[in-house]
Amino acid sequence: MAVMVKRKNVDNRAAEPVDETNILLSVRGIEVSFGSTKVLKGLDLDVMSGEILGFVGGSGSGKSVLMRTILGLIKRQAGSIKIFGVDYDNADNQQRLAIDRRMGVLFQHGALFSSLTVKENIQVPMREYYDLSQKLMDELAAVKINIAGLGPDAGDKYPAELSGGMIKRASLARALALDPDLVFLDEPTSGLDPIGAAEFDDLIASLRDTLGLTVYMVTHDLDSLHAICDRIAVLRDGKVLVTGTMDQMVHVDDPWMNEYFNGKRARKLLVTSKQS
Repeated sequence: MAVMVKRKNVDNRAAEPVDETNILLSVRGIEVSFGSTKVLKGLDLDVMSGEILGFVGGSGSGKSVLMRTILGLIKRQAGSIKIFGVDYDNADNQQRLAIDRRMGVLFQHGALFSSLTVKENIQVPMREYYDLSQKLMDELAAVKINIAGLGPDAGDKYPAELSGGMIKRASLARALALDPDLVFLDEPTSGLDPIGAAEFDDLIASLRDTLGLTVYMVTHDLDSLHAICDRIAVLRDGKVLVTGTMDQMVHVDDPWMNEYFNGKRARKLLVTSKQS
C-alpha cells in the first residue's frame, strides 16, 4: 500500500500528497566539503519516477557537485543516497553493478574520448558492463545514434569533427547506451543557440515519454525549465531551498529566486505562462 505524506509547498499553500513508493532517487543529509569550504550542508532531495527534474542554483553553488556526489565521483562527508530503493552504501557489489547499469550521464562538455569515434564512445559502457559481439555493439550504437537525432555517418566521426550540438547528441547517445532508467544531464543546452537548445529540449521530453526515462537535469536555462521540467529544485546556501513547478517558483518570496525567475530575462516566459 502506498504511503502518502504531506509536504509543504513553496508558496505555503496546502501540500499535495507525495507517493513515497514513486521516489526513484532519494538523498538525505548530504554534506560535501573541499578543504575548509563546505559546499553542501545537509541537503535533502527526492526525484520521482518518470519526471524531468530541473536542478538550479547560482554559479558555484554546488549543482554539479551534488550530481557528481550521487554518481560517486565526489566523496561526501555525511548523508545517504538511495537509488531505485536501494541504499547505495549498504549495497553489495552485485547490487551496485545493477544500479550503475540503470543510470546514464551526459556531462556538461560532453566528456567524449577524443581518440575514439562516436560509435566507439557509445560502445564504452557496453564493453564495461557486458560481453557482446562487435557486430551487436555496432548495431546497438547505430540505434542510439539514431535515437539521439544524429545521422548514420556520425558514428565514424571523431569528437573534433563534430559541432557543439552534435557533441551534445553524441554524449546523449552514450548516456543511453545501456537503456538506463535514470539519466543525469549536466547543463545539456549550454553553448547551444536558441534553436538548437529548443530542439534538444524537445528531444529530451520525447525520450522521457517514449523510453520511460527519469531525468535529473542540472541547468540554468529558463527556457528548458519552462518547456520540459515537471518540477524544479533550487539550491541555495548548500541546501535545497524549495521544490515545485515553474508556476510555484515565480511566486516564492525570496530575493535570489525573484531575480532569477522574475527578472528581465524571465519576463517573456512569464508573459507566456500567464497567457497559457
